[in-house]
Amino acid sequence: MSTIYLRRKISPRVVNGHPWIFNNEVDKVEGEPAAGAVVEVFTHDKKFVGKGYYNSQSQIVVRLLSRRKTDVINEEYFLEQLRSCWNYRVRLGYTENCRLVFGEADSLPQLIIDKFNDYFVIQTLALGIDVWKPAIVKALNTIFQPKGIYERNDVPVRELEGLPQQKGFLSAPFDTNIIIRENGLQFHVDIANGQKTGYFLDQQDNRRAIQHIVKDAEVLGAFTYTGTFEVHAAHYGAKSVLGLDISANAVEQANRNAVLNGVQDRCRFETANAFDVLKQWGKDGRQYDVVMLDPPAFTKSRETIQKAITGYKEINLRGMKLIRPGGFLVTSSCTNLVNPELFLQIIDMAAKDARRKIRQVTFQKQASDHPIIWGMENTEYLKFLIVQVM
Repeated sequence: MSTIYLRRKISPRVVNGHPWIFNNEVDKVEGEPAAGAVVEVFTHDKKFVGKGYYNSQSQIVVRLLSRRKTDVINEEYFLEQLRSCWNYRVRLGYTENCRLVFGEADSLPQLIIDKFNDYFVIQTLALGIDVWKPAIVKALNTIFQPKGIYERNDVPVRELEGLPQQKGFLSAPFDTNIIIRENGLQFHVDIANGQKTGYFLDQQDNRRAIQHIVKDAEVLGAFTYTGTFEVHAAHYGAKSVLGLDISANAVEQANRNAVLNGVQDRCRFETANAFDVLKQWGKDGRQYDVVMLDPPAFTKSRETIQKAITGYKEINLRGMKLIRPGGFLVTSSCTNLVNPELFLQIIDMAAKDARRKIRQVTFQKQASDHPIIWGMENTEYLKFLIVQVM
């Protein structure tokens, strides 16, 4: 096994728990490790750090898997790791639908596995974990005997690892349009063509948080995707719900979800550019009791962070102007580069510009099946906030 030695100044960060080693943090390489091979990592003074997979083509040259020198990285290792991930979710009560593996937060860097009842969707986003894909599929079959496994590796980040974008079956073919249950409701999930892995499980706990504020309310939702928040609002007793999304396909599926749950008489969806509509309806004097905003990530690079800040401030300002005094704003951000403190500052700036007083009802993160590791910023990404707008 090849050996990687860290530079002196870098060692403490990695020794203290961070699993990423960047190419400019390596002092020397002993041996000739193949791309994707497992290597041992030591500090500059030859103290063992861990074992991880190596890729000289990537900016992150090593991603650590294990901190134990006795661990052997083989099929059995991945089987036990997936069993551990499943046991953790079961302990927390996530047994039907959950993120089974959340990459670095589960010590399986760049591996994402979502469980939709008896179906699984996999993303292997780094070369080192992609090499072990057959072992991961074998482990899933051993633990769960699933009805189907699908690969959603049609993401550009793989190209940074020298990997092609691809998607397809990792099991016998099956109908990739499935129905899942969440909080007593049902939702269509398009595993093959939906965003990310087909459904956003990270908001499943947050969707329950709107239960009381939407009762008998007129609700507007923007960036609805397939309408999960809006259908929840109708189910929880909203008087009327209108959802907006720029994607006609998403709107079609959202309306199907309304029908599936028998709330189509009070919950409907329209195709529209939310930025334009929120601004125009504010000028028109429209008013709602609750406005819900769940936009996509506005940036994935630090170079465009200011643009993201401006975007979040703009939509929240527009949303607040549409809320009747005493109503509620439900707002989210999934941009991990916008940390929780900055997100709250943005909402505060938006409220001041809208000349509205706000008070916080709840501030939450992603569901607990997406665990947060302190000191690992990429594991803490979702911010979910409800404020009353006075």
